[in-house]
Amino acid sequence: MKIAIVLYPGITALDAVGPYEVLKMLPGAELRFVAHAPGPVSTDRGILVVGATHSFAETPDPDVVIVPGSEAQTGVAAADGALSNWLRKVHRHTSYTTSVCSGAVILAASGLLKGQRATTHWAAMDIVKRFGATPCPNERIVRAGKIWTAAGVSAGIDLAYALAEVIAGRETAERIQLMLEYDPRPPQNAGHMNTAPAAVAAAARAEMARLSRNPMNAVAVGKIAWRQALAKSRKSIEKRNVAR
Repeated sequence: MKIAIVLYPGITALDAVGPYEVLKMLPGAELRFVAHAPGPVSTDRGILVVGATHSFAETPDPDVVIVPGSEAQTGVAAADGALSNWLRKVHRHTSYTTSVCSGAVILAASGLLKGQRATTHWAAMDIVKRFGATPCPNERIVRAGKIWTAAGVSAGIDLAYALAEVIAGRETAERIQLMLEYDPRPPQNAGHMNTAPAAVAAAARAEMARLSRNPMNAVAVGKIAWRQALAKSRKSIEKRNVAR
């Protein structure tokens, strides 16, 4: 079982490391962190660095793909043509193509969520909708065939346990859960927009807007829209030429 966790500059560490800690314990699992090239990749705050073990080219046939999100670099990663091409190519034969948090935006920009139900971080729901997905803001994990999307950040751990169960069975998933003592009991009850007090929700929205304020994101989203419009135009021209 080959499991590829995508890395790119600015990822949110828990989006990638949370699933890794669970899935590394699966019997026979081969985990790799994949990027353009092997080497160090900085996370969103620039303090923590994680390492890509393999390149995209070295990982042509993963069974499972996990795409993490980012505070400020999601749009840039979504406009990365090499990453999008790799995702589309490997998706043809993966058992599961998945995302954590705003990683769903990257799947959506690659064309993999069009017409699909999906979840993501609450701050990114409108973006995946723009790419043709049907947002599911009240679902922690959405399973749409072999495409699984998880809500914000910490939901990646739940995604990993769901994958562990379908891959290796419930007993194995429960054993891993106990070994990691995954028994979340947060002292607060503001982890979802449905439960957060209004003042907390407003403050969180403002802080997320500040953290995601990367001018390159706006440029990247514009590039994606341009590429999609160009591709649509070319297809239309090709159809007219064939009809002649």
